[in-house]
Amino acid sequence: MSHHVGERPSAAAGLMYGVGLGGFVDGIVLHQLLQWHHMVSATGSYPVTTVAGLEVNTLADGFFHVFSWLVVVGASIVTLAQWRQGRLPPSWRFHLGGVLGGWGGFDVVEGLVDHQLLGVHHVRDDLGGPLTWDLGFLALGAALVLAGWLVARSGSRALTDRGWEPVPVAGAGAG
Repeated sequence: MSHHVGERPSAAAGLMYGVGLGGFVDGIVLHQLLQWHHMVSATGSYPVTTVAGLEVNTLADGFFHVFSWLVVVGASIVTLAQWRQGRLPPSWRFHLGGVLGGWGGFDVVEGLVDHQLLGVHHVRDDLGGPLTWDLGFLALGAALVLAGWLVARSGSRALTDRGWEPVPVAGAGAG
């Protein structure tokens, strides 16, 4: 029997889903649908105004989507592992808070690393990369982290307030 049976839910899966899904929203909406930027569109070496530059940016975008997909797969594996361990399931609010927090964390890290430190792209490369859009992206990420923390905290308190003390099921976590 697993030593995790009846333990409180972990935030790991929700955070990982947030990172992966946040990456997908960024890649699909900003890169593909709106075409505001691509992964390396601000480097000067790969301008999206040339076929060769667009090919490199599309390839880089593809690797970014692979990363996002792998994080979602990892989140699914973590979820299954926690179920097999017999952990308590997260409340909807706790899980949603993790997703929002992970998404916001992704935005903050991506905004600081890619936009500011490396400068490989900006939110609006199509407008010449104005700083206001990058700062807005960082503010949105920080707001998602804060909202996620608040929602997850309320979901965690709800579990405690319910006084739910599960009785481990024989054989839980086996196999």
